[in-house]
Amino acid sequence: MAEDVADCSGRPSSVTRAIWMHWLLVLLGLVAVVLAVVLNDELIRSWAEGRPDLRRVLETQGLQAIKDGAVRPPAFVAPAITLFVVVGLLMWMLLVFFANGNNWARLCLTALLFFTAVTTVAGIRTDPPGVFVVLSVASLVLEVVAVAYLWHPDTNRFLRRVPQPLTSP
Repeated sequence: MAEDVADCSGRPSSVTRAIWMHWLLVLLGLVAVVLAVVLNDELIRSWAEGRPDLRRVLETQGLQAIKDGAVRPPAFVAPAITLFVVVGLLMWMLLVFFANGNNWARLCLTALLFFTAVTTVAGIRTDPPGVFVVLSVASLVLEVVAVAYLWHPDTNRFLRRVPQPLTSP
């Protein structure tokens, strides 16, 4: 069976699609970071509603009382930005090596997607605002599709070749 070649780089379409799935995940992560900045109060409210000791304070005194209280709400924005930058750069670096036929990069990308999925599920379990649940579910779907392309038979054949000099994905 012949490989399905999608572009002039000689990469099969499964490799190109795997790369695109990763970039869509990065874009989805950017949307999540922007929403974390814009909806920071909603994230704090959701966190406070999940804690029985703070729920009453939230109901009687409002969100500002939670922000100014003895129990400080967790920071959402700074960790979201940091995580986005670190994972995005790591993914970019691994994609360069993967696109050039390095199997170890596929293994690393698979592990990265696995741990991203685990943290996504953990995030859903904290009962975040609905928009974050929707983004999380979309992320999980993209992660599964990306793994499928990473391990597609055409990708396997491509990675058995000798690695070429580095080019951009």
